Amino acid sequence: MSETFFARLPANTHTKGLGLLPADAQMGDIARQGWNILQEQVSLPVAVLSEEKIQHNLAWMQEFIDRYQVKLAPHGKTTMSPELFQLQTDAGAWGITLATAPQTEAAFAHGVRRVLMANQLVGKGNMAIVAELMRRDAHFEFACIVDSADNVDALGEYFAESGQTLRILLEYGVVGGRTGIRDRQQEDAVLEAVARWPQSLSLVGIEIYEGVLNEEAPIREFLRHVVSRAEALAETGCFKEPDVILSGAGSAWYDVVAEEFSRVNKHLDSARRHTLDVVLRPGCYLTHDVGAYHRASDRIKQNNPVAREMNFSLLPALQVWAYVQSLPEPGRAIIGLGKRDSSSDAGFPVASGHYRPQSRISEAYAAVVPAPKDWKIFAMMDQHAFMSIPEDADIKVGDMLSFDISHPCLTFDKWRQLLLINEQFDVTGSVSTWF
Repeated sequence: MSETFFARLPANTHTKGLGLLPADAQMGDIARQGWNILQEQVSLPVAVLSEEKIQHNLAWMQEFIDRYQVKLAPHGKTTMSPELFQLQTDAGAWGITLATAPQTEAAFAHGVRRVLMANQLVGKGNMAIVAELMRRDAHFEFACIVDSADNVDALGEYFAESGQTLRILLEYGVVGGRTGIRDRQQEDAVLEAVARWPQSLSLVGIEIYEGVLNEEAPIREFLRHVVSRAEALAETGCFKEPDVILSGAGSAWYDVVAEEFSRVNKHLDSARRHTLDVVLRPGCYLTHDVGAYHRASDRIKQNNPVAREMNFSLLPALQVWAYVQSLPEPGRAIIGLGKRDSSSDAGFPVASGHYRPQSRISEAYAAVVPAPKDWKIFAMMDQHAFMSIPEDADIKVGDMLSFDISHPCLTFDKWRQLLLINEQFDVTGSVSTWF
């Protein structure tokens, strides 16, 4: 793992999920400490990433993208980790997708120079951040989305005053969904507003988020509607760059988006003035999970011809390890793991591994056994999880449990750093987060 982006830790402090470090240590020093999770050389709870599984998932997604001959701009809000951004771009990602101006600033500070902001840029404070980044580096490629004439006029005025040109994407949405243009009247109003600012705004493509829909048929219908609008706008000369961006795909339906968008003729218009750049934006593939995205992966493997041909799947690479904190009464264990450590919005963490530290170290690796399926978390507080267990369960205070999670985004944002581990549970490095 490159140390290019490693941050300095505050002197004489200890953040959660680390072992003892020298004062004024750097994140890069973690790899040299020789820690092992099972030897209790790290404070629990701790969030860990399997290096082997991360590399597996990187290779899987890039092969999938390459087979469809599209581009990948993974959503960085999932991890907000510069080290992981670098892994993704080194593996072939075209750029990084982000959701806010501060996220964009953090990514820029760590070397990211192509950002698709899949959100509206609203408010002068946020506009100022983007304008400053554009001033700092003339080669910084940035585009955000628009769905209202009011926002377009605000952006046009601000960037006209700053003497800059902002690249924008037209966003389409669905009734009852999130953001995005709903009908032709709204589309016309937005396009008229864009035309009012020919020097400060440049329409370079179209963006959608299909994840607000839950069924494949309406998703495909929506995608085909968007394609038809892209072709119509290209014919009328609305796009200002020859390579038109057509972007969609969260982490659940990227296969369907890849199928529909990759079918579009490479040339959007009959005059062949515009070619098409399809950019997909899944973010959770890097770590995957055992909940919502695992179910999506099963659907993709079953239904998508490319995924079936690849014959291997994404793997859950993110876990949180924690101690059994208390056994206050029969049938109940209290785990030192809470809402401050793991997401619970898409399902509680799932106990996956059980280890008793008193085992001899020569036997330690074999002693990590699958946690029984009837050990289930049923409630969480800030620092505690309530786990139901059989009354005769073989479990002790001080036992270590690994937990798989659902929805990695809201686990990443609870950690300043996550440790990288190998198959022997050695700590091989770390990645930082910048939420």
